[in-house]
Amino acid sequence: MRIAIAGFSDETCTFCPEPTTIERYEPWALRGEAILDQNRGIPTYINGYMKVLEAEGAEIVPVTYAARGPGGFTSWLTNDCYEKYANEIADGLRNAGKLDGVLLSLHGAMAATGVPKPEAELVRRCRAAVGNIPIMVTLDLHANEDHELTDASDGVFVLKTYPHIDSEEIGEIAARCMLMTVRGHFWPAQALRKPGIVSASIYQASGYPPMKTVFDRCREWEKNGKVYCVSVAPGYAYADVEDIGMSVIAVTNGDQALAEKVVNDVSDLAWSLREAFTRPLPKPKEAVAEVMRLVAQGKGPIVIADGADRTGDSTHVLAELLAQGAKNWAIPGIADPQAAKLLQEHHKVGDKVTLSVGGWASEFSGPPVLITGTIEYMGEPQYEMIGPMMKGAKIREGFVARLNLGDSRHVGVSAHMRGALDSAALTAIGVDVNTLDIIPLKDRVHHRAYWETFGATSFPIDAPGIGPANLSILHYDNAPADAYPIGSKWSR
Repeated sequence: MRIAIAGFSDETCTFCPEPTTIERYEPWALRGEAILDQNRGIPTYINGYMKVLEAEGAEIVPVTYAARGPGGFTSWLTNDCYEKYANEIADGLRNAGKLDGVLLSLHGAMAATGVPKPEAELVRRCRAAVGNIPIMVTLDLHANEDHELTDASDGVFVLKTYPHIDSEEIGEIAARCMLMTVRGHFWPAQALRKPGIVSASIYQASGYPPMKTVFDRCREWEKNGKVYCVSVAPGYAYADVEDIGMSVIAVTNGDQALAEKVVNDVSDLAWSLREAFTRPLPKPKEAVAEVMRLVAQGKGPIVIADGADRTGDSTHVLAELLAQGAKNWAIPGIADPQAAKLLQEHHKVGDKVTLSVGGWASEFSGPPVLITGTIEYMGEPQYEMIGPMMKGAKIREGFVARLNLGDSRHVGVSAHMRGALDSAALTAIGVDVNTLDIIPLKDRVHHRAYWETFGATSFPIDAPGIGPANLSILHYDNAPADAYPIGSKWSR
């Protein structure tokens, strides 16, 4: 049995200011055996594929895997970028010899210029290359997809957790379905329904309502033994695309009517909970005040989750921490390439500097903030992730300088957007996380996987940004009229 593996992944924030070009992909693109080598032992979809296929003695045929490199400033993939990797994957499959199946590691929230449904189009091209053999797809939970993807593929399987700690497990589910299908023991029938809900990512944590309620219903359906997998992708609100919003997908063994029944039931449940996906969150000023009050009561450490900042240069939380006199906090990075370059070229560790940081990428970023501090770290951090997400992954970053502003207040100034899904990113720049009361992160939900085990409490906020909780501040051109709450039917 010969099973090909390939992938093309991007979560495209179409409200970012610059296009995504080949140059943002190529340094990180993997071909052939490098795909297997760099995923082995890391909890990824591809490692999940490998574990199942290798245990069953299948031959793995790795083709191409392309994912964007670090930095959050770019938007729509250029047509050249999309065509390069989509064609490379299709050509690689066409030239791979006889295949029995194809496993595709995609994301689902890609937006590409001139390609309305990029993942579905990729699957169609793969189908043209390999003919009538099973094609199974794994997707991120933030996928925006519709029937075109399920029409083109044989099985679609979506992450069940946010924070995403089950990538390897979903890879295994897809690979097992592939093996059963190739052997003639399984005849996948799948259905998809879109409830018509568009929600900000910060409301989509799988362990908390409203998403937990929806996922619990999915697990109930899977327990009956007749439904192989029920997936819900709540979607990605920051891609202005035709298929934006939640998708429910069910895969059964040959029972199309049951698959349709499942997706209708779960979709109806989700729709009944739609208002919970738009509940108000505190703004930065009130949020910082409340966090400081909780810390004073001994309830720290607290993670301030600024989910709106997709470019990494937002200053709203930093400004409030300074204005309100908060102590014992560390921001992993304010992305500011010019400020980072100035520090790298003209300063050294130990220098006391005053400079403006952030506030440059968009109208939502907030004004630049003037900070004064002592440089205590400069370099290009390298570390290994230690939390449940991507545990063991080796990270190499661009330039970062850390300034100590006094009173255990630390600001990373970075060439690229950076966060801290676990403590390794802060430890790598010399921060003792055990001394912190407040950990402001440019993140929505992923941080919970590690920081809540660390003892921290997540405090989500609604800051201005191009990834806001309040979607009404964004302008959509391509969203369906009935998409709740952003479509014209609801915004009139």
